[in-house]
Amino acid sequence: MPEKISDIYYPKDRLPSELEPEFEFKKEPQENVLIPKTGSSKRRIFSLWFLGVLLLFIIAVLSYFLLPKAQIEIWPATQNLSFKEIIEINTQLEKPDFVLKVFPGKKLELELEKSQEFSASGKTLQGAKAKGVIQLYNSYSTANQVLVANTRFISADGKLFRSLKRVIIPGGQHDEKGKLIPGSLDVEVVAAENGEEYNIDPSTFSIPGFAGTPKYTAFYGKSSLIMSGGFKGEAPQVTKADLDQAKNSLSEALFTEGRASLRNQVPSDFILIDDVYQEKIIEISSGAEALEAVSNFNFKIKGTLRAMAFKQSDLEKFSKEFIFANMPEEETFSSESFWKERKIQEESLKLNYRIYSLDWEKDKMSLELDFSVKVYRDIDVPTLKRAIFSKSLKEVEISLASQPEVKRVDVKFWPFWVSKAPQNSDKIKIKLNID
Repeated sequence: MPEKISDIYYPKDRLPSELEPEFEFKKEPQENVLIPKTGSSKRRIFSLWFLGVLLLFIIAVLSYFLLPKAQIEIWPATQNLSFKEIIEINTQLEKPDFVLKVFPGKKLELELEKSQEFSASGKTLQGAKAKGVIQLYNSYSTANQVLVANTRFISADGKLFRSLKRVIIPGGQHDEKGKLIPGSLDVEVVAAENGEEYNIDPSTFSIPGFAGTPKYTAFYGKSSLIMSGGFKGEAPQVTKADLDQAKNSLSEALFTEGRASLRNQVPSDFILIDDVYQEKIIEISSGAEALEAVSNFNFKIKGTLRAMAFKQSDLEKFSKEFIFANMPEEETFSSESFWKERKIQEESLKLNYRIYSLDWEKDKMSLELDFSVKVYRDIDVPTLKRAIFSKSLKEVEISLASQPEVKRVDVKFWPFWVSKAPQNSDKIKIKLNID
């Protein structure tokens, strides 16, 4: 079908510019594009390159003058010096005398007391005799009858008893019909032996001493109560070994506790040798004696403990001064040498002491003092720094390692490109290492 073309007309009452378009077209903003110029670019690159070279030059110059450092560690050769001297500790002294080798000491003393209960280890056969009362009758006559102590009485079953004391049995009396009424008396008796078999029931008793006479049947006894208290068996008993053991163990405990208490009284700057004690027992008491039949007994002991202490610092000071006074003869060095006098390594000082003699009456003791220390040759650091100015690392190593007073040396330069020691002494660090 053929297309139909229509003409477009503007309204007569409006101009084309006044008509509002149905669509709004926006133009994208265009960026400003700079087209570099060839001559300007070359100049910029050259400037950057120049600045970089200049910066590197400045860094190199600063590194050369500011960064170079040298660190030198030296292990000097050490010599061990040992000495042995007899010194005296005197509690009456106030100040040390290094010439006479006498030092003040401190006397310590304690009074001690301790008690403890112990068990008996022994055994013994133990028993008791039965006891009771017999009523004795005198039907022989009206006359009194004397019976001595330990008079024998035999029970109906043949058990023997004895009277405890002398008695008088009153005589009998006649009644109205003329019949003799026996006189009587209560008598305490005890069995002849230990044992339960004598705890007999009421019985009749005869007096064997009257056997064969008319009195044998006229004098007799009767008991109305049982005999009691008789027994025989094994019982604990204190032995001499028990008492000795109690003394030894209690003494050991007493002085062990005393030594611990004494050590707590020692001032912090004093030394107390463990062997320097005087232990003395002044009183012993026991609640039982040897062979006594008891199961337990109490043991008590009193004693004194003495000791002498001294200052460790006094001995250390004496040792150092003694070592200085007995140093090996010094070698002669030139005025330009960086070596100085010998020096003591403080940490290497060792002291050992043993008891040589003790006099508790005079409160003094002698010690055998062994002491040793390491000595080394000291270094004059400023002189050594001047001696290595501008020297190479190898020169410094060889120069120091060849010294007889040097055991080992370690030389380091920094940064890595530095070939000579700096001339600024502040840039050289020297460290002594003592083995």
